[in-house]
Amino acid sequence: MTSTAEPSNAAPAPARTTAPAATARQRWWWHYEVPTLLLAAALYGAWAALVWWHAAVPGWALFVLGGFLAQLHFSLQHESIHAMRHLPKWLRHAVVWPPLNLWLPYPFYNRGHSAHHVNYHLTHPERDTESAYHSAPAWAGYGPVWRWIYMANQTIAFRVVLGPFLRLWKLVRFELGQVLSGNFSRLPTWGWHALSVAPVLYFVIGVCGMGFGEYLLYFVYPGMMLGSLRTFTEHRWADTPHERVAIVESNIVFGLLYLFNNLHHVHHRAPTMPWYEIPVYFRRHRAAVLEANGHFYYRGYGQIVWRHLFRPVFTPVHPTW
Repeated sequence: MTSTAEPSNAAPAPARTTAPAATARQRWWWHYEVPTLLLAAALYGAWAALVWWHAAVPGWALFVLGGFLAQLHFSLQHESIHAMRHLPKWLRHAVVWPPLNLWLPYPFYNRGHSAHHVNYHLTHPERDTESAYHSAPAWAGYGPVWRWIYMANQTIAFRVVLGPFLRLWKLVRFELGQVLSGNFSRLPTWGWHALSVAPVLYFVIGVCGMGFGEYLLYFVYPGMMLGSLRTFTEHRWADTPHERVAIVESNIVFGLLYLFNNLHHVHHRAPTMPWYEIPVYFRRHRAAVLEANGHFYYRGYGQIVWRHLFRPVFTPVHPTW
C-alpha cells in the first residue's frame, strides 16, 4: 500500500516489470516466482544440513551461518506477505510457515507488517507497528531507566546485542497484557504456533541431538541480531512519506540476506515487486529514487555501524505525533 500523497519530486512509481521483463514473465517460472521457491528449498536444505552436522562446525561458524539462515527465513516470510501473488494464499503461507526462528507466530508478523505499510503513518508511535519513536506524553511518563534504555536502543551496539531481548520483552508484555485484560483472541494463534514449533524442535533436539540452548544461541539469537541491523535505520521522520524510507546500498551478501529489502524505499513504493527485481529497478532509476526519498541513503551497513555504533541515530521522541 502506498500513500495517497505523492511528493512533487517522487520517482515514477515502480512498474511490476519493464517491457522486456513483461515478456519473460509469461514464462511459467517467472509467473509463479520459481526463483523464490527454489531459494526456499535451498534454505530449508541448508538449515537441515547445518543442524544435522552442527557438532562438526566450529562455534563461530555455526553462529554466523545459523544466524544468516535464520534471518534469511525471516526475509522469506516478509516476501510471502507482499509478493508470490500468483500462488494460492495457502501455498504462499505454507512455504514460509515452519517457525525456524521459534519466537514470532507468522500470522502476527503478517498482520502487523501489513499495517506498517500504510505509508502515511510511517514512524507514527502508535499506528506504525514498527516505529522506533515514542510520543511525547509516553516519553514523559517513562522513568529515567527506561528513557536511557530507549535512547541506547538508537545505537547499533545496544540494538544489535541487546535489542533482541528488548523486543522479546515487549512481545511478552503485550501478550500478557492482552490476556490479563480479558482478550483471549490471540491464544489460538499461539496454540497453532506451538504445534508448528514442535516438529522443528523434534528435528533439532530429538533427531540431530542439538541442545535447545545451543539452537537459541547459534540460530535464533544471531538471526535476531541481523534483523535488528536491517531495521536499525530503515525509517526516520520527514514531512513526506517517501522521505521517511531509507536506501542502504549494500553488497550482494547482505542483499541476499535481506532479499534486497535494504533498498527499502523501492520496496515501500512497490511492495509486491519480487526481491530479485528490486536491485534491477534501483540500478535503472537510482538518481530518481534517491531524489524521491530525500537522499536518505547509506553506502552500506559498515557506514551505519561507523556512524552509530555508540551514537544515537535519532532521539526517539516523535517531533509531531
